Amino acid sequence: MPLSLCFAVLCFDPAVTTLRIANCSGFFGDRASALSEVLNDGPVDVVTGDYLAELTMLILFKTRAKDPSRGYAASFLRQLEPVLGTVADRGTKIVVNAGGLAPAACADAVRALADALGLTLPVAHVEGDDLLPRVGELRLDHLDTGEPLGDRSALTANAYLGGWGIAAALQAGAQVVVTGRVTDASLVVGPAAAHFDWARDDWDRLAGATAVGHVLECGTQATGGNYAFVREEVARPLHPGFPLAEIAEDGSAVITKHEGTGGAVTVGTVTAQLLYEIAGPVYEGPDVVTRFDTIALEQAGADRVRMSGVRGGPPSGQVKVALNMLGGFRNTMEFVLTGLDIEGKAQLALDGLRQAYTRTPQAMETTLVRLDREDAPTNEQAAALLRVSVKDPDPKVVGRAFSNAAVELALASYPGFSLTAPPGEGTAYGVYWPSLVPSDVVEHVVVHADGRREVVPHTPPGGAQHVDVEAFPATTGETRRVPLGTVLGARSGDKGGNANVGLWARSDRAAAWLLGWLTEERFRALLPEADGLEVRLFPLPNLRAVNVVVVGLLGEGVAASTRFDPQAKGLGEYVRSRLVDVPLTLLG
Repeated sequence: MPLSLCFAVLCFDPAVTTLRIANCSGFFGDRASALSEVLNDGPVDVVTGDYLAELTMLILFKTRAKDPSRGYAASFLRQLEPVLGTVADRGTKIVVNAGGLAPAACADAVRALADALGLTLPVAHVEGDDLLPRVGELRLDHLDTGEPLGDRSALTANAYLGGWGIAAALQAGAQVVVTGRVTDASLVVGPAAAHFDWARDDWDRLAGATAVGHVLECGTQATGGNYAFVREEVARPLHPGFPLAEIAEDGSAVITKHEGTGGAVTVGTVTAQLLYEIAGPVYEGPDVVTRFDTIALEQAGADRVRMSGVRGGPPSGQVKVALNMLGGFRNTMEFVLTGLDIEGKAQLALDGLRQAYTRTPQAMETTLVRLDREDAPTNEQAAALLRVSVKDPDPKVVGRAFSNAAVELALASYPGFSLTAPPGEGTAYGVYWPSLVPSDVVEHVVVHADGRREVVPHTPPGGAQHVDVEAFPATTGETRRVPLGTVLGARSGDKGGNANVGLWARSDRAAAWLLGWLTEERFRALLPEADGLEVRLFPLPNLRAVNVVVVGLLGEGVAASTRFDPQAKGLGEYVRSRLVDVPLTLLG
């Protein structure tokens, strides 16, 4: 059978008991050739693409401000154009959240692209997530702090919809479904629910698909990308293949990738992605509450990991809302400090800057980054950075008045004075504000390919999920002081103003030590920056893991953060580099 015909037979045939769902995008700006690779490197029934990080909505707002007809991820169209004929011929389903702030416009652009290529295929879109016109009538207290929104003015406000609108569009015959803001996992839940005709209360099946969606959503992070043990476990780390899941009717799945592609799929790579940007074991969603403490992983062959046993329950009746607001304006100047007496030079630079900079900004933050080393073999390795950042509602306060003041010290400050950039104006920054609203105030709508509008009902809520708190015994015996990463992997990231660090072990013995050893006090010792912040620890023994959330580490979100690592992507690797006392029995 010709390969193209084989693909066509597989695509969304109800007689096929396994649904193959792949991912072609983990963020706005991911590999341009990914959709073509996923379609042409092996069989697939559905291709999903996730384009919407929290920061992306602010980027799309700026795009729409320049051109009111935009506001969607135009890179999706560039991915789609070379393969749209293949998609039409094979009947492959495409489900993406590339609609961003303008799902209807994005769907229209897909139709225009198809028309230009002489193709006919049904395109639907999902909307109703945009709550910006109703911000004034909703109670939108901050999810973490409880602070009221007050008179703050939002630029964007979008609810996280579930997967049933996508399912309705597919069951009505759509081949391409474009959404605005839905939960990342909904891109998988919707096609699976449509294909297998799951009921609204098939909690365990829906939970299984949700866990799969969480693994697929960030693309090659599930196939060896950004993986702590990449040099040990991934034989072909360059150009990893994008992940796909073979989902069964009961919601279980095998995570894999197309044969012959780069990267690797192991229990470790899947575990790392399951821990990415989550909180506790109760994973809330608009369609189902997924219990991450029930997920079972098993290596089922080369580049094949079986995921099963996932339990779920009814949703809470609330949906998350993400707002972006203009926070003000900011500017940063970096002083290069070289050689001896780094701290003294930093103080002299700061004293001079404060004298020359006569404005009083709303906020000024200083960070001394000690990249220098004693008796350095090169000039660069003897240098440290003093970063000074200012914020204010008035762009003039943090513009050239600030950066010029730094430059004016060039011949009148510490020896070896230099800056990393010339003076410049301040730039606008956004503030991220998460909240919750009752699901029944959000109208979830699918606009079918024929223009018919269908309001999709929300799933009725159920009771709260209870998690038993388990005590884990400490491991005793002789120890050696080594980097924590000698025995543990980590993956970290951002969720609004919070950072999460997922730590996991590769053996049962190492997991037993991790679960008994890691306390809040010990984590605070690993991360002194957490001083004064709330730290939440969530054991996940089924994954040989502990997830840690540091509330407020990223301030008002990625767009506002002035940290060296504003998205906390390197935080896990920093924690792995810290020296701790590890039992000799784990060191071999």
